[in-house]
Amino acid sequence: MPIQGVVRNTRQGSYEVLPGLIIIFVLANVEYVHGKWHFNEVRAIFSRRYLLQNVAIEIFMANRTAVMFAFSDHATVKKVINALPRVGVGVKYGLPQARRMSLASGKQLFKLSSMTQKWQRREISNFDYLMYLNTIAGRTYSDLNQYPVFPWVIVNYESEELDLSQPSNFRDLSKPIGALNPTRKEFFDERYASWEHDQIPPFHYGTHYSTAAFTLNWLIRVEPFTTMFLNLQGGKFDHANRTFHSELLPEFFFLPEMFVNQNQFTFGKNEEGEEVSDVILPPWAKTPEDFVRINRMALESEFVSCQLHHWIDLIFGYKQRGPEAVRATNVFYYLTYEGSVNLEAMTDLVMKEAIENQIRSFGQTPSQLLTEPHPPRSSVMHLTPMMFSTVQDDVCMIMKFLSNSPVTHVAANTHPAIPTPAVTTITCNHNFAVNKWNANYQQQGTPTSFSSDKPETQATLPLAMDQLLVLNTGLQRRTLGDNFDERLKAKHSSFVTSADNRFIFACGFWDKSFRIFSTDTAKILQVIYGHFDVVTCLTRSECNLNQDCYVITGSKDCTVMVADSKIKTPVVEPSVSLSGFFLKIHTFMNKFNTYSIPQSKFDFDFLITFIIDGLEHPTPKATLTGHESEVTCVGVLAELGIVISGSQNGPCLVHTLNGDLLRSLEPPDSCRTPELITLSREAFVLVKFDEGHICNFSVNGRLLHHIDHKGSIETVILSRDGQYMMMGGQNGVVEVWRSHDLTLLYTYPPCDSSIKSLALTHDHKFLLAGLGTGCLLVFNIDFNKWHHEYQERY
Repeated sequence: MPIQGVVRNTRQGSYEVLPGLIIIFVLANVEYVHGKWHFNEVRAIFSRRYLLQNVAIEIFMANRTAVMFAFSDHATVKKVINALPRVGVGVKYGLPQARRMSLASGKQLFKLSSMTQKWQRREISNFDYLMYLNTIAGRTYSDLNQYPVFPWVIVNYESEELDLSQPSNFRDLSKPIGALNPTRKEFFDERYASWEHDQIPPFHYGTHYSTAAFTLNWLIRVEPFTTMFLNLQGGKFDHANRTFHSELLPEFFFLPEMFVNQNQFTFGKNEEGEEVSDVILPPWAKTPEDFVRINRMALESEFVSCQLHHWIDLIFGYKQRGPEAVRATNVFYYLTYEGSVNLEAMTDLVMKEAIENQIRSFGQTPSQLLTEPHPPRSSVMHLTPMMFSTVQDDVCMIMKFLSNSPVTHVAANTHPAIPTPAVTTITCNHNFAVNKWNANYQQQGTPTSFSSDKPETQATLPLAMDQLLVLNTGLQRRTLGDNFDERLKAKHSSFVTSADNRFIFACGFWDKSFRIFSTDTAKILQVIYGHFDVVTCLTRSECNLNQDCYVITGSKDCTVMVADSKIKTPVVEPSVSLSGFFLKIHTFMNKFNTYSIPQSKFDFDFLITFIIDGLEHPTPKATLTGHESEVTCVGVLAELGIVISGSQNGPCLVHTLNGDLLRSLEPPDSCRTPELITLSREAFVLVKFDEGHICNFSVNGRLLHHIDHKGSIETVILSRDGQYMMMGGQNGVVEVWRSHDLTLLYTYPPCDSSIKSLALTHDHKFLLAGLGTGCLLVFNIDFNKWHHEYQERY
């Protein structure tokens, strides 16, 4: 939509808005710097504070970046938000996509959102909930003075081993960090009680827990923070003894690189004459990755879960300010609080600048989200009283398809919020089945079999075979045709099922296309040409951010193509939003041709469109190059904006979704051809190479672990939290491994044929395996048996 008018003469430059585009010219400090973002890239808009004034907005883009703008006054903020796309604060928090949401305060967003209830029900993690609170309270990565705030959780940094079952290893989260020591608490209470000043109210702490200087000290080893630190310090590193050296800050639950001086900066020597380089880790952390992983485990532990609401009260809640803050020894300098000063009304420019500098120096307290105690998290046993009950049998049921063709693809989209929860199976002879999932099934003890020659259904089974196969009618509605290239062997990565079970994406056709089928009719909805040779593999991202999904295809032509799709009907899972794909295929020169049903019947949006001067120039989101041989496997992690692809006897390349080549993953010399790629939301990559080699990489390219499995592995999947890996192959055995150190945890009884494909149900209670004999096995699985807090209860 066009924006009328021009906003000029703001504090940070001139902001000009054109039809369909946001163009920002920053003129204040840097010449020739500008940015341009298209309206259809905008996914969320939040009101933000700048120097404690409500004069800023933050815009989140489809490519997982955000940009923050500070204006001269709040009236300008309203004008800009009313002219920008009506996206609200996005879809992640279950709020309407309305402009009033973008203008809402953090307290209003907190009351309207259902995220607290999801956290209480343990549908989202502690980490995700804290990020939600930080985001709506105005904390942002775009402003170093308002960096997200996370709690210290571990107090033991001396032991060789850290026992997370011992309460003594955890901090008391009901007290602020400055009041944990009784002596320090007494000092701060005395300061508050004896304070006498006519203009400055009493306070406990003159130094805030979050400032730009602290943030840069914590992240000094990682660019661009190193350069920012040097700019702050006049081009020199701080005194070595004050540089973040061996102190450990628990908000680092995801970035082990921050503890390593990879760029070999010279920080100087400490008082003992030792060079300051990498962070000295506690004895219980052998590597930076180990430290981050254990910190994350501690954050998600029961001890923290049952106390976290007290910490939220201190930082975001009713103990943040007022009498309760005084009683909790939690009062900071007055210029750290929202509403303490109105810079817009100040006429004395010298005084205004002085106060602005003080705000920058003292830090900023998050917006207060609630004025009553935050509710606690529900206990595990309260939510699932029978969670530690032992399931007697590994095998829950067996389903046999009459075709006897190997089940090469299994997709379990079973969440009750999906219109038709089902398990979709595809066999090597290109037949498929949409098997209805029974959400009311209760785990039992004796395995049951069900075959397509038994038409009666049983209420005690978790899965009901596709009725078209049971009744042996309309089988033409369950085949993908015979246009596949016979040189290619069908495999799990030859197909993708949409998350609402409505569509199947298939590749491997002789005409170099990939196609979209309706699971209801098996009709071809789209034939997409984008490669110059046969498409060998494809995958999709989980649709959990900003309604965007990505379809990634690899080809014999050595290229990888990224397709960006818009989600029209989101479905919410506990930790991910799922929906079907809706793609709109445009003709792009003569390279992208399409055969489609009428647009009125089916809305597709395949290629991102850039509008320049009112004209449409469609193009694929990206075509990734760098391989010199056939692409064998692809993976995508949309939350981090990366695509990883492997090629025959070639490397694994890491690209951004926009097509920039970041790095190559370097495996041991014994690993030649990557065959399977699996990515975790916890920022690591599992790659299965030929001859059974499995490597665990960080997303930044560091090889963490490597094993030689000695078996022929055909399928590998991860649990949602990334802690567990399931694999199966020619030996017919399904194995459960711990991901971070590649340790074997459990082996299921051998099957009578090879394992072709694996999938987990939404609740992680069932593991489904497609077999080479045309069977689908449903295994019972309970990850709590291997959880560090629960395993002793079995």
